[in-house]
Amino acid sequence: MNESRNPSADVGTKALWLPRAAHPVSWAMLVITTLAILIVSVDAQILPTILPAILTQFHLSPTEGGWLNSLFFLGSVGGAVFFGIWSDLAGSGHRRGPTWILAYLIAVIGGFLTWLFSASFLIFQLLRVVMGFSRGGSEPTNVALISDWWQKENRGFAVGVHHTGFPFGQFLGPALMAIVLSFAGWPTVYLLIPLIGVPIIIAQLLIGTRRNEERVHEWIEGQGLTRPFGAETTTRMFKNPLEVVKTAISHRNTALSIAIIFLYLWAEIGIFSFMTLYLTKEVHLSLSVAAVVSGASGLTGWFGQVVWGTISDRIGRRPVLAVLAVGWTVSTLLLMKISSEATGWILLLFWGLFRNAPYPVAYAMLIDSIGEASGAGMGLMIGIAFGICGLIVAPVAGFFIQTWGWTADYVMLAAATLLTFVPLFFTRETVRGGKPVATEETG
Repeated sequence: MNESRNPSADVGTKALWLPRAAHPVSWAMLVITTLAILIVSVDAQILPTILPAILTQFHLSPTEGGWLNSLFFLGSVGGAVFFGIWSDLAGSGHRRGPTWILAYLIAVIGGFLTWLFSASFLIFQLLRVVMGFSRGGSEPTNVALISDWWQKENRGFAVGVHHTGFPFGQFLGPALMAIVLSFAGWPTVYLLIPLIGVPIIIAQLLIGTRRNEERVHEWIEGQGLTRPFGAETTTRMFKNPLEVVKTAISHRNTALSIAIIFLYLWAEIGIFSFMTLYLTKEVHLSLSVAAVVSGASGLTGWFGQVVWGTISDRIGRRPVLAVLAVGWTVSTLLLMKISSEATGWILLLFWGLFRNAPYPVAYAMLIDSIGEASGAGMGLMIGIAFGICGLIVAPVAGFFIQTWGWTADYVMLAAATLLTFVPLFFTRETVRGGKPVATEETG
């Protein structure tokens, strides 16, 4: 598809290793969306972190615990597709804000209700679906939102920085949970979601206005840079949801990006869903200590996302994803060597260098390819890759652990990351020589 660009940018504006400048509102939105991703990350970490306590309270096996985790991902499938398409129907930029707010508000309410009704296993299961619906809808609208507020030349940087909310949440979340677990039961950790979420929703209401978006776009044009998608981003609205989906799936990179992310998420979800269980049952750490150690990858995860996302703006998305595939495979295989608290810290810190890095690069490539249908494209990616993958992999990994042991499980998960080379081979590059490439292919 053709993307409208600022004419002054056609002379060959190149992305720098870091953005030479950005409008203050762009930076403010980057902070808001980064904190929003942190909520998503903390939300996703809660169940795996407290899984040993839940298995004990409700008398569940590891395989049954995997199915319980799958309810969260079941809800995320519908949430990702629904919110992703709806955010495009509403329009980009400030018009996407209400969709974003609703997605996060569901998580805030769901966290409070989980704490309130945690004694009921039936209600607990139903709320996993509800909060999964929020999780599925939050990420695609959040990624699309930050892309609406930054110049295209630095999209990889912006998406990469905003995605540091994942590693920060992966460490901060378990650390906060460990503190809560030291004086309260596991249901109380779900109150972390409303505690963090409410201030961020208020900040979005104050910053994400139409006037602020106009200021950002005027500044981008004045700098000779490329507006996010085109000259009509503040007014144009898709009227037909089928057209939104058609635009999203028309480019080959959509399906290939979904396949790449599916394989990475297969490995990641398979690892973190049972990491706390591994550390408590096999390494014999206490639940509170295991909770902190399990989040160690968050301390290094931000580095991989910012560095590789920024590099992809310069040398292209495909070569970066190829390097990350190798690093992911090696670091995953090394996790089977965790045998103590010390080795847990070392190997999880190493895994963190690669754990989150492929996502902002692949997301940027997808948004580069489909432009104004980015919400729908991200919704399809999160719904299919995250939702369906999560629905399947937790029970499969639990079965591997229960039947063949931890080593077989890690080998199976590492094989998935190595397979990313297959769809990567067929993707079309969207950045060359530091310049965005106008993608015109539609099939």
